[in-house]
Amino acid sequence: MKRTAAAFVVFASVSCGGQAPVASPAPPEVQPQALTQPPVPATPTPTAKTTGPPKFTAKVTKISRSRLPYSWKPGCPVSYQDLRLITMTYWGFDDKAHTGGELVVRKTVTDDVVKVFGKLYAMRYPIKQMRLVDVYKGDDYDSIDADNTSAFNCRAATGSSNWSNHAYGEAIDLNPRENPYVTASGSTAHQNAKKFAKRPLKGEGVINPGDRVVRAFASVGWGWGGSWSGTKDYQHFSRNGR
Repeated sequence: MKRTAAAFVVFASVSCGGQAPVASPAPPEVQPQALTQPPVPATPTPTAKTTGPPKFTAKVTKISRSRLPYSWKPGCPVSYQDLRLITMTYWGFDDKAHTGGELVVRKTVTDDVVKVFGKLYAMRYPIKQMRLVDVYKGDDYDSIDADNTSAFNCRAATGSSNWSNHAYGEAIDLNPRENPYVTASGSTAHQNAKKFAKRPLKGEGVINPGDRVVRAFASVGWGWGGSWSGTKDYQHFSRNGR
């Protein structure tokens, strides 16, 4: 009897509102964290270097007789052996640097010429072209009409029987179209230069009294034909000013 009663008591306690133990839920599964790398700094894009125009260069060399088939001949006041070829950089009317410009001058003035044209290049003074007058068979008129900057040419001075300073390699004609030879009456022989016959005058390649081109030549003691009285030779620079 005692064993049965005890069992009844236990059963009754369960059926009278006691709750069975509830199993605890399993802890959530912990996911392993992904390994992250520190951000890689962006590599700066290299910027292209800005390159300016080439530096002025000038090379002085001897010149052979064969390069002067028209501009030099026996009887000229200087031997071709006393002449020098200057190959140099110059600034063009297209606002670009040009290499290979050529002038023939007397060997005694090469330093003067290199110094002056270095200054002209630095100031970006434009030059149409710079070729030996022999390209035009020594014809001064054709060289001028082509607006060619030139130096040595064994010829007489304009309107004279005396040798020009060009015959000595001691004169340079610079942009002859923009800077023409003008008579005392105001006329010029070249039709393409008529609008450039007066000074002062604004324009590319034009030379005016006292401007930086005139001062550049004056710095080496050279005179300008634009300062002559009466006839004006605006293209002309020479060692003795004539």
